[in-house]
Amino acid sequence: MLNRVEGIIIRSMDYGEGNKIVTLLTNTSGKAGVLIRGAKKLKSRYGSLSQLFTHGEFAFFRTSGLGTLSSGEIITSHHRLREELDLMAHASYAAELTDRALQDDEAGSYLFEQLKACFQALEDGKDPAVTIHLYEMKILQAAGYAPVLHACTSCGREEGPFVLSPRLGGLLCPRCRHTDPAALRPGEGAIKLLRLLGTMDMRRLGTIQIKPETKAELTEAVRALVDYHLGLRLKSRAFLDSLAVMQAAAPERRRPPGDGMDKPI
Repeated sequence: MLNRVEGIIIRSMDYGEGNKIVTLLTNTSGKAGVLIRGAKKLKSRYGSLSQLFTHGEFAFFRTSGLGTLSSGEIITSHHRLREELDLMAHASYAAELTDRALQDDEAGSYLFEQLKACFQALEDGKDPAVTIHLYEMKILQAAGYAPVLHACTSCGREEGPFVLSPRLGGLLCPRCRHTDPAALRPGEGAIKLLRLLGTMDMRRLGTIQIKPETKAELTEAVRALVDYHLGLRLKSRAFLDSLAVMQAAAPERRRPPGDGMDKPI
């Protein structure tokens, strides 16, 4: 059966002497594995179509299991995501998280649009940490672990100040915080950001200015939710975290001016 889909490559691995197997996140059929014959050969028509992060149109034959590419065309190569270390680290984490966190049928068309927007935001120079944390929230939602952020997850009370319990899956009010002594205590700015990321569509992400301490609290909160509910050990995550440590020790890079959508928090 011939399948025609729009897809983004979230995994690419060598197979045999000259072939590659790619995993696509598609716009209609969840995740799909496709064999691209001869992709490693210098004169292959589809060598560039088999590279990680590539967004393209794919036609492949599949009855069950692995498909075999018939034809394809690149829509967006995202070559910058493969050429710049910082961008590659963030994009690799988004791709591996998508591949590992979700079953084939859990990755629907909405998540496809979110990953496409995530890669574009990284390439457009949006804050990579905020971009990735927004995408992590989309993954949690797709996997069925969306945290409760509008009220206390235990009693429903809407008055704070709140703490965040990854174990209980959301915020706890002052009367209920004793139910999880290990709950995190992010500041009001980080909780505000969590709520924003929980409702925002990746395609609407602008440029957000965040205080370093607020960003650190946001990172701790989102990663705690991801680690507790998904429990994945990802090579790309380990590399991303080590890169963040190195960057924190280096002089802060100057970022270009905002695009008119800056929101100091």
